[in-house]
Amino acid sequence: MAIDFSLDRWQKIRDDYRRWWAGELKRPLINFSLWGRDPGRPEPKLPSRGFTAHYGLDVSPETIVDRWDYNLSGHTFVGDGFPSVWPNLGPGIAAVFAGAKLFNDENTVWFRPQRELTAQEVHLEFNRDERWFRQIAAICRAAMQRWQGLVQVGMTDLGGNLDIVSTFLPSEKLLLELYDSPRDIKRLAWEAHELWWRAFAELNRALQPVNPGYTGWTPIYSAEPYYMLQCDFCYMIGPAMFDEFVKPELAATCQRLVNPFYHLDGKGELPHLDSLLSIKELKGVQWVPGDGMPDITHWPEVYKKIRKAGKRIQIFGGPRELDALAEQLGSAEGIILIGGADQKQEKEITAWLRKYGAE
Repeated sequence: MAIDFSLDRWQKIRDDYRRWWAGELKRPLINFSLWGRDPGRPEPKLPSRGFTAHYGLDVSPETIVDRWDYNLSGHTFVGDGFPSVWPNLGPGIAAVFAGAKLFNDENTVWFRPQRELTAQEVHLEFNRDERWFRQIAAICRAAMQRWQGLVQVGMTDLGGNLDIVSTFLPSEKLLLELYDSPRDIKRLAWEAHELWWRAFAELNRALQPVNPGYTGWTPIYSAEPYYMLQCDFCYMIGPAMFDEFVKPELAATCQRLVNPFYHLDGKGELPHLDSLLSIKELKGVQWVPGDGMPDITHWPEVYKKIRKAGKRIQIFGGPRELDALAEQLGSAEGIILIGGADQKQEKEITAWLRKYGAE
């Protein structure tokens, strides 16, 4: 049994997402899937891993894609859902393309510089021959060959500007360098910008034009270049430093993408929300409250501010979360929810999708 989707269904996905991005779709997008479908074939020997990096460099791209195919075959895509995957090498993998080392353990992936450096000594240059970059590109090509546009393959998590820099100036070192070497940090922010865009362009050469469109680690479909931007490092700095060291590069990237979103991660980033919303080209915000915080239904003031600025909102969850935001905001227009449920809940989910016109 193959993946429960068809090339014909992609046309409706393209049309509805285009209208949502343009502000013409008067309902939310609900990217939803139901798990528990029989894949219809034996399970591959390769185990399913959250981090693609955990497979190392010895597993063939075709074997990894076959594992993904099996996983996707166990889902039914409903509402505005579609089959999607992405090569997860860890957040900020672009640092590795510039010379950092990748380390695996059983639960996570992290990066370290080859040696301890000062800000003056760090220079970020993209190396397209770096072995992890070559592996990601090969996986993308294998996916295009296997699926021929049936599955949307998302961009790997390249990282944010100062997040990439912080790999080379780890822990509190980057914070100190903001004071001690501001010119070098600004230089590095723009070197990270060029590194990011070189990697983005090179990987898209492996994906396009076969890939249906663009997604990232957050699968918001876009027919034109999209990315979920971020700078988790800014949790540790105030608005003045954000505007000086982060915002200029972020705004420039928003101008180069057609549909940029921002991953607002944790309460410590809320002081930067007003500045983010002032970026004209930024299309939307994903708000993640963080561990130990009230869940996403408890932040109406954040969502109202985002909507008032004319931006779109992305959340993860299900009926409870979307219903709560719709009540708080007066409507669910301009929201995209991404989530899933057991196929045993199909009747309930179908009724919920019908309620929002997304059946």
